[in-house]
Amino acid sequence: MVDRGASALSLPDDWPAHPDPILALNRMGSFDWDLDAGLLHMDARAHEIFDILPEEYDGRPESLSPRVPPAEARRLDTLVAQAIKDGSENYGAYFRIRRRDGTPCWTHTQGYIRRDETGRPRRIIGIVRDATDELRDLAERRDEAALEDDARREQTNVVQLTTAALAHARTVRDVIDVLKDTHGLTHLGATSLVMGLVEAGRIRLVAEGPEGSFVPGTLVTRIDEPYPMSEVVRTLTPRFIESPEEFAAGYPVLWPHITDLRITSAAYLPLIVQARPIGAMGLLYNDRRGFTSEERNILVALGSSIAQSLQRAMFYEQESDIAQGLQQAMLPRTIPSVSGADVAVRYRAATIGGSLGRDIGGDWYDLIPLPGGRVGAVIGDVQGHDTHAAAVMGQLRIVLKAYAAEGHTPATVMARASVFLHELDTDRFATCLYAEADLSTGVVQAVRAGHIDPLVRATDGSCRRVPVPGGLPLGLSAEFGSLEYPVATLELDPGDTLLLCTDGLVEQPGADLDDGMRALTSLIAAGPQDVRRLADQLIDVAEERGGDDDVALLLLRRRGLQSPKAGGRLQQHVAPGDPEALTHARHMIRAAVRAWGGRDRADEIELVADELITNALMHTEGAAIVTLRVLTGPDRRLRVEVEDSSSALPRRREAGESGVSGRGLLLVHLLADEWGVEARGGGKCVWCEFVVGDPGRGGAA
Repeated sequence: MVDRGASALSLPDDWPAHPDPILALNRMGSFDWDLDAGLLHMDARAHEIFDILPEEYDGRPESLSPRVPPAEARRLDTLVAQAIKDGSENYGAYFRIRRRDGTPCWTHTQGYIRRDETGRPRRIIGIVRDATDELRDLAERRDEAALEDDARREQTNVVQLTTAALAHARTVRDVIDVLKDTHGLTHLGATSLVMGLVEAGRIRLVAEGPEGSFVPGTLVTRIDEPYPMSEVVRTLTPRFIESPEEFAAGYPVLWPHITDLRITSAAYLPLIVQARPIGAMGLLYNDRRGFTSEERNILVALGSSIAQSLQRAMFYEQESDIAQGLQQAMLPRTIPSVSGADVAVRYRAATIGGSLGRDIGGDWYDLIPLPGGRVGAVIGDVQGHDTHAAAVMGQLRIVLKAYAAEGHTPATVMARASVFLHELDTDRFATCLYAEADLSTGVVQAVRAGHIDPLVRATDGSCRRVPVPGGLPLGLSAEFGSLEYPVATLELDPGDTLLLCTDGLVEQPGADLDDGMRALTSLIAAGPQDVRRLADQLIDVAEERGGDDDVALLLLRRRGLQSPKAGGRLQQHVAPGDPEALTHARHMIRAAVRAWGGRDRADEIELVADELITNALMHTEGAAIVTLRVLTGPDRRLRVEVEDSSSALPRRREAGESGVSGRGLLLVHLLADEWGVEARGGGKCVWCEFVVGDPGRGGAA
């Protein structure tokens, strides 16, 4: 008998929490329920109505259980929860209690729900009164009939809520959690739940009822064993056990192990999909005997819904296992060790609701050892979250690694990978960042195809985003005929860490990408120095945040070399009309000279190289190729070579009247220890060498 309509109590905001003097005149008790603390404060009149002494009541609603029958308590809990959920301001209900001497009587309560400014319920204040005299024998019988209707409606509502919750269950554990939830099957009166799945002719227990109630030997049982779940699987027929005596007589092997649970009845249901049993479920009761025909029909119907959800969950888990296996097969099985660097890689798969097999994506990382002490670091992301994205990722990773290992420049590696993806005849594109690092000098050449920029953390803990001018994503650049990928040059000092990641580590729903990069930069700056611990911390943050995108992460920390590299080689292409390429070449030369022990002559070498590059760009057509190498022998030398496509040999001459033209080779002659010109196919190479002396001197990295 619930009255939530026009007769609902209207309470002003200043209504006192305990208005005893006001309500006592009307033989009403008051209560104040603190929802945050879980405490239900009652006045003296309320104690009298419930026939409970103050010292018997500790402020917890459960302390009223000796007076409120379990069925009535569940009905009140459902009513209050529904009122809170649907935003109601108040509720009212008649319910039965049992006094200390066992006498049943009627009670009425009305509550007013108070919420904070966010709409969250914080308190319920209201009144309770004795309604026994109000409801006489005829009214009581009518109310009992109404309560039975309410109970039926409650059961129907629980079935509907449970079915709706099961629609979102993705795994077998999700299904079990829904059924064990306080709004699940226990509101149908069940004390506990047991469930088993059919696997290879046996039943494997996946939910064992109350904690500590596991029966030895029942984790995996044969279908022909004398257990109720085995019976319903064999017969495909529900089994309703209506008394302890019936349970003991029907299942003498099982009953002695569960007598402590005080089971009074049970319902075992086969879980059937397409006429095939996939498992069985048991509902155990300790406060009822027997089942009405309506209750049996409800449980059978609910069993069918549970079976469908379980089948869907089992399919999902199978698809997920396949997808994760494919993802792991496509990623590198091991990361090669790199002399001069500490490396850490991590991958986190997204978890996306909805279609099966969608918690897999095309994110990948790779580390490619290259000749001359160099290493290539790759991070990328193929569009999509499915097995097709993973398959495309695997192919793209392999060809990109092959192009890099062939010795192509970073820009060429990226362009060829884009053409490959375009010719793959797939509708997917990919973002990618490729960084080629010379660990002896710390020079890093990076190209970017629609990917997010890399980050560098210095030895002092500071972290910065490194802008890399980028081209179109792989596949799209080939489709639109725009295969130019500018090369950015950056320097890693000993102890610096280069971080490459996919956007799953940065992007958050509703947040700006730049804000995400700033947050990541701060997180890295505050993180541990060790790259493995830092990688673990970053991936833990991604796990806590969740999200519907994968995360791939690669960290490369340059270690300080014990001695300068005995031999090495760096090369840079400088296109005409590209001032940034010239700047990158200067950075490369400066860093390499210092790392290779030529710090004392760094300014001279950089000036001469700059003059040679400028002459090549001004007096020839096409790009200049700058090569810097270490020569070992009686004298340790650094050799600078500038190659162009013109066969015309340069000649040294005096500077013109303006003092500008003609000074290039004069500087080379004055500053270099040796220099010369070599023919190279259709072009030439102007070279010069500088003695740098003992490799132990001069600022080696």
